[in-house]
Amino acid sequence: MFQALDVFLIKFVDFMWGTPLLVLMLGGGLYFTLYSRFIPFKYLSHSIDILLGKYDNENDPGSIPHYQALSSALASTVGMGNISGVAVALHLGGSGAIFWMWISALVGMSTKFFTCSLAIIYRGKDDSGQLQGGPMYVITEGMGEKFKPLAILFSIAGLFGCLSLFQTNQLTQIIRDEIFISHNLLVDRILYINLSIGIISALIIGIVTFGGIKRIGLVASKLVPIMVIIYFIISLVILINNIEQIPLILIDIINKAISKEALSGGLLGSVIIIGIKRAAFSNEAGIGTEAMAHGAAKTKEPIREGMVAMLGPFIDTIVVCTLTALVILVSDVDLSESNGVTLTSTAFKNELGIIGQYILLLCVFIFSITTMLGYSYYGTKCSSFLFGTASKTYYRYVYILSIIVGSIASLDMIINFLDGMFAIMAIPTMISSIYLSPEVMKKAKIYFKKIN
Repeated sequence: MFQALDVFLIKFVDFMWGTPLLVLMLGGGLYFTLYSRFIPFKYLSHSIDILLGKYDNENDPGSIPHYQALSSALASTVGMGNISGVAVALHLGGSGAIFWMWISALVGMSTKFFTCSLAIIYRGKDDSGQLQGGPMYVITEGMGEKFKPLAILFSIAGLFGCLSLFQTNQLTQIIRDEIFISHNLLVDRILYINLSIGIISALIIGIVTFGGIKRIGLVASKLVPIMVIIYFIISLVILINNIEQIPLILIDIINKAISKEALSGGLLGSVIIIGIKRAAFSNEAGIGTEAMAHGAAKTKEPIREGMVAMLGPFIDTIVVCTLTALVILVSDVDLSESNGVTLTSTAFKNELGIIGQYILLLCVFIFSITTMLGYSYYGTKCSSFLFGTASKTYYRYVYILSIIVGSIASLDMIINFLDGMFAIMAIPTMISSIYLSPEVMKKAKIYFKKIN
């Protein structure tokens, strides 16, 4: 049965991530970049000012400040997609996949500017009267009730796509491999080890998620900077030690990204598709999940939140994912032998010994926990839209149970399942954002004229 399900998921993902969706994602991002005339990029320093709280106002509508909104979004994007997702991209597509992750992230910055600005422009109210943002509200408030099926499609896919199956699977894998198997402890009780790690993770997440977005935003705002700084420092140490290899690796990434094999297929599928899928899983630009976090920001200025949101793909993919990719490539590990977090762990162990191994374990723990927190919020938003706010409690129980399931499930099956759900979410998100993009530009012209 599981084999048949795995075959179905592979075919489903191949179909969903075909040429039409790639054109929608990359073409849509390029459209946003050109249509905005690169205006958001010209005001990156203004984005930093907003992030630092220069324009915060406690009386503005919303639930959390700009910084916590970005932290909540980064809690779900700067996570296992950066450690394990990059390793998966290298395992499946080779170094060339990283180049297409970069391209996807650059146009993704414009995509996030539009999707997250719209999340504020077209905030709606749930059945308890609370302001909410996200693609489902953008569709119903901005495009009208006749487009509600698109909103429902997004929310149904979000219920499943936001389950933390991948995060708990990879957290379980690294704890099991680096603590138990490497020390030959309880190796005949692997299933019980996996279950125990899943249960403990579920308890931790349960304590925080039942506090709602304010508690998630508070925890994320404390943990996200710490995890990025720690990971940045240890990665930088490795890269400085291998500085002479970096230029050659960067050239190799570009050469393999535009090679005949990459452009025509091969390596278990197109390198371009692999890069775009892993970038989407990493920074979520165009998927719509991040818009749900930014839609909760305290602000009356939609463009302001769009400016903050566009920093996400840069931090997530251009900085953190690149660090991971370079560390793996300079360590000269065999990309075909390992997959996921094991590949990254091997690279850190080769370069820094047991110290690197355990520092990475700490980073993986923090990355996983914060990502699970961010995703739990997204799932409850989808549940509330579909079934009312009373359903949030029930969804949280399902979400916590999924953490345990993810700890014992197959990595390949999880990746295919989540890739399929992300593809479905991207369709209504990108269609609505392109359709309503003139509204963003109207407000952008007024806003940038005002701050000038």
